[in-house]
Amino acid sequence: MEQHVTPCEDAPPPLMYRVERPVFDEAYLHTQLLHPRERSPKTIRQRLAQAKAIALSFLPILTWLPSYPVKEYLFGDLVSGLSTGVMQLPQGLAYAMLAAVPPVYGLYSSFYPVLLYTFFGTSRHISIGTFAVISLMIGGVVVREAPDSMFTIQALNGTATNTTVFIDTEARDARRVHVAVVLTTLVGVIQLVLGLLRFGFVAIYLTEPLVRGFTTAAAVHVFISQLKYLLGIQTPRFSGPLSALHSVMAVFSDITSTNVTTLIVGGVCMVVLYCVKDLNERFKKKLPVPIPGEIIVVMVSTGISYGLSLSENYQVDVVRTIPSGLLPPAIPDFSLLPNLVTDSIAIAVVGFSMGISLAKIFALKHGYSVDGNQELIALGLCNFVSSFFHTFAITCSMSRSLVQESTGGNTQIAGLLASMVVLLVVVAIGFVFQPLPQTALAAIIMVNLLGMFKQFRDIPALWRTSKIELTCDSASLFQAAECTGIKIFHSNSSIYFANSDLYLNALKEKTGVDPVHLQAIQKARKRKLKKESAERESQNHKSPQKMSAVVKLVSPFNMVFLLRHSQYHYLVYFPCFLLKHATY
Repeated sequence: MEQHVTPCEDAPPPLMYRVERPVFDEAYLHTQLLHPRERSPKTIRQRLAQAKAIALSFLPILTWLPSYPVKEYLFGDLVSGLSTGVMQLPQGLAYAMLAAVPPVYGLYSSFYPVLLYTFFGTSRHISIGTFAVISLMIGGVVVREAPDSMFTIQALNGTATNTTVFIDTEARDARRVHVAVVLTTLVGVIQLVLGLLRFGFVAIYLTEPLVRGFTTAAAVHVFISQLKYLLGIQTPRFSGPLSALHSVMAVFSDITSTNVTTLIVGGVCMVVLYCVKDLNERFKKKLPVPIPGEIIVVMVSTGISYGLSLSENYQVDVVRTIPSGLLPPAIPDFSLLPNLVTDSIAIAVVGFSMGISLAKIFALKHGYSVDGNQELIALGLCNFVSSFFHTFAITCSMSRSLVQESTGGNTQIAGLLASMVVLLVVVAIGFVFQPLPQTALAAIIMVNLLGMFKQFRDIPALWRTSKIELTCDSASLFQAAECTGIKIFHSNSSIYFANSDLYLNALKEKTGVDPVHLQAIQKARKRKLKKESAERESQNHKSPQKMSAVVKLVSPFNMVFLLRHSQYHYLVYFPCFLLKHATY
């Protein structure tokens, strides 16, 4: 029986794929991709929002002042401002000596820049004003451009053959102030331009060992420069290479002319200051505010100097004239600019590096962020604008910043109040400090340098770290492989100081998790839990699952963080040296 097989009429037709892709020619790439057409004009609301964002970035005070919690922050800012202002007075007078200008200009430099930084700075805790390292750098330039030899005058002493040579100190000081002011103007312009050009990223190239090494070396120079004031010896001021060695040789060559009274006053001040600082450190948790050792030394030494007439009876050098009131603004003498360009670049970079380093430390501790570009703009404005009011270059001070933060300061309202304390002294009671012995100011400078000298202890640790980095290629510990439910963040290059911030920023962007923000939330939650009732605590336990971190020690030198967030897990590798500077 013959069967006929016919194809099924219901069988589906064969599948056909059709792929269409646009053809890109050079004209299309040039007009559409490289140079796209102008977008549609923005609406008024969009323009207003953009203007508001620009204003908030340029004036950071507008982001936090409208929501300033008065009951929570005002008392701490008030105590912090008064404490910092009291500390800023003697340091302003003392660091003016390092800058080779009259002491009153240190008070000017402790008022105007602090006032400006309140409006333009992004850090809430650093104390802007005079600083030993910057003042010393300014002093070296000032002495080079206006040495004593330019102002020597020969006076007849009865006969034509017998003459006396003396220095016209008024003309010399006036010239040195002009040099310092012009230098400050140029420093401000450089910092302001770098900030507008978004050069704040250079902060990542300033390693902590580099900054600490520089400040330690500068502390040695500052300490040596104060020996002649402590001993009451008249020696010339040296600048340039081997200046520290020349200064030490000059002091020891004239050691026999030491003023014993000056040495005793300075030695007693140093002992008192050291004891007060030791007490503040030992009992910092019990003391509501640190004991103001500097202002105590200034007041007591001024009273003793006035009562015993140390200047007339014992030839002790004192501060002498401190004019009352503020000087009117004046335009700097810009004819000095060509000789100061190189020095101004160095001072601008060092000042910014010190400021951004301390700002990052406090921002990490308290859970907020600082903008390096805005910090450059803020420092530039502080230096540039203030220079028209006879100030010298400033940055933040480590010792004052620690006081401002430890005494309860929460915002730059504390800095604003500190500047008001300085203003009160300049306007009303500046004459009180005219009998202040210069050896007391030298003692204040020397004792404040002890913290920097402790950085010599870093040398063994840095040596050990260097050998580890030379012998251990820690980046080879992982080969990235993707597993279900686990995301592995892998860097193809070794992590070092120049790309550590880039690594962290990329990690935050890829994971959508900011450990600094989480740490701040965790701290705030702990403070809140202490005040809430047991019922409120039980409700908090029912909140959605938050991110947690499990730390595993892979080797003595490296760690792995397993970050859990929702249904994903992030396995993150951190070298130990990176963890040292970023605590999570």
